[in-house]
Amino acid sequence: MKQVVAVRHVAFEDLGSFEPALRERGYGVRYVDATTHELEELDPAEPELLVVLGGPIGVYEEQAYPFLRTELGLLERRLGAGLPVLGLCLGCQLLARSLGARVYPGSGKEIGWAPLQLTEAGRASPARHLAADDGPVLHWHGDTFDLPEGAVRLASTERYPNQAFQWGGGAVLALQFHPEVTAAGLERWFVGHAAEIAAEPGLSVPALRADTARWAPRLEPRGRRLLDEWLAGVE
Repeated sequence: MKQVVAVRHVAFEDLGSFEPALRERGYGVRYVDATTHELEELDPAEPELLVVLGGPIGVYEEQAYPFLRTELGLLERRLGAGLPVLGLCLGCQLLARSLGARVYPGSGKEIGWAPLQLTEAGRASPARHLAADDGPVLHWHGDTFDLPEGAVRLASTERYPNQAFQWGGGAVLALQFHPEVTAAGLERWFVGHAAEIAAEPGLSVPALRADTARWAPRLEPRGRRLLDEWLAGVE
């Protein structure tokens, strides 16, 4: 059986709607917690697919979170082997850093449902399934990154120009937003990120929940089409 390893930074930020989609394609799913010895023992070339999930820390915080050095080393070896990697939010930023780009605090938090602006390359890529005409996607980050050398920008928002990129002929897909979320799963985010939500002016759990009820059911099939198309190109 093919295997996907999903590197997880906090328990409630998981594969979401992507997990059943991967199982339907014949993947066994294994989570590896980035903060444990499991990460050090992971062979970067072993799984057919590596997914790096989100989390509420910065790529540049190695002093506070030394496991980030291990994770970056793992990604550098995986990228060097030309094997497929999907990065979501923090995972996207880790991929950018692994490819030599700068990751840094942005001009402010981008939390909530907002549309993507696809580039011409984005409209010809799996990201086309997330076009603004079909509805917004979920954003939840405060950091941003420079586009790595050799990467192709796929999407932007009004606030942050680099929201998604491909690299290595499409073997690497990095998305700073969250196409994998579900309405049920986000209830755990509203608890886990309660302090961050409360600290952001104009943001509230009831408002996020209302937007989620409207947009998450429309995002799930679009996210799965993105995943299916990307996997069809790298498998």
